[in-house]
Amino acid sequence: MARFPSAGMQHSHEGLDRPGGFSRINLTRPLRNRDFRLLWSGMTISLLGDGIFLIAMAWQAYELWNAPAALAILGIGMTIPTIGFLLPAGVLSDRLDRRSLVLGSDIGRAVVVAALAALALAGALTFWQLVVLAALYGIGAAFFTPAFEALIPDTVPASDLAAANALDQFVRPITLRLVGPALGGVLVAGVGTGVAFAVDAGTFVVSASAVAFMRPPAHARSEHVDSALGAVTEGLRFVRSRVWLWGTLASAAIAYLAFMGPAEVLLPYVVKNELGGSARELGLVFAAGGIGAVGAALFMGQRGHPRRDVTVMYAMWTVATLAVAGYGLATASWQLMLACLAFNALETGGTIVWATIKQRHVPASLLGRVSSLDWLISIGLLPVSFALTAPAAAMFGVQATLVGAAAIGGAVTLGALFLPGMRDIENDGFDSVTTSSEPAVNRRLVDALE
Repeated sequence: MARFPSAGMQHSHEGLDRPGGFSRINLTRPLRNRDFRLLWSGMTISLLGDGIFLIAMAWQAYELWNAPAALAILGIGMTIPTIGFLLPAGVLSDRLDRRSLVLGSDIGRAVVVAALAALALAGALTFWQLVVLAALYGIGAAFFTPAFEALIPDTVPASDLAAANALDQFVRPITLRLVGPALGGVLVAGVGTGVAFAVDAGTFVVSASAVAFMRPPAHARSEHVDSALGAVTEGLRFVRSRVWLWGTLASAAIAYLAFMGPAEVLLPYVVKNELGGSARELGLVFAAGGIGAVGAALFMGQRGHPRRDVTVMYAMWTVATLAVAGYGLATASWQLMLACLAFNALETGGTIVWATIKQRHVPASLLGRVSSLDWLISIGLLPVSFALTAPAAAMFGVQATLVGAAAIGGAVTLGALFLPGMRDIENDGFDSVTTSSEPAVNRRLVDALE
């Protein structure tokens, strides 16, 4: 998931790009396809629940243990299982029915969140139960992510992939970062975390129901690999041979190590303890990020894929990472909102470009494994980042930790752009593939994406 791949499409677009500019695409065109419409509708409802979950989990953690270590441990508990299961999930998504994997993940996470709701409503939830249930949730996310990303090209024509990716990134911030957190803040402040968790569980049930009605065609599968180890090796070999892939994943891993833990752990802490805010104010800060991401998705959806895609992507990600410093420098909630808006707008723009690049240049039969490696490598050091956040905040202070994390992460991100060969794929026809995984001659493909 380099830079929030996500939770994160392919075809020839010879006439799409124009020199020095962007291509225009129809953002709603993929919705003409029944299977994509079902998948997108279910995802939209589920993401709304995820936005509620973000606020409920953060507030619940600090209610049970009001210290930065609480959310740090919770983050570790969720990310380690996700990392551990990403590779097998990627292999399975290239070998099995991707719809079934997405369906199973939705059902599993519905059960986990329902258990959280029941314990919270009964007043019996402990911090360590919260961590264990978060770990189970993380396992479900590991299977969902590569299967979902690889399922998109099975549901729309290759000519609609750019629009499908942009549409995904349009609705994702509205639900996950805007409406969901705002609703979550109201629910947590008004009726408590138990009800908020129950609503989230219900959204997974709705999503699973929509996915159950899908009937996508069989996807291209790898025919030359007999073992799971061989399948993983094949995916690693593909990543290792392409600078744009391994360089982006490696730089994301180091940048995430620097800034993701501080941003995830300390932002709710700043709102609750340093600014004296409520869950409602935390929801509004997240919602501001959603507004920025929606704006970016609308812009990218209408303007299309940039010709100098790698350069544009890294420029967006670098400035986005530097915006994390605003979390440390803010002295009021509205300043946090501005920083969150800037971060999410630029991060989303870069992520849309990344998803399109990946789906352009990765064969369909390898897309599930490459997506799982994308997530695995780029978030592999997140547990370390979470573990270091609390000691760093205690030693240097919350403000200095956030500012320093932004500076280090931004420098690493910008530096990766200058790796030899990183921008070679900006040349027309370089290393592109078709959805059938056969080489395409002098073609450019399009994609967009956590």
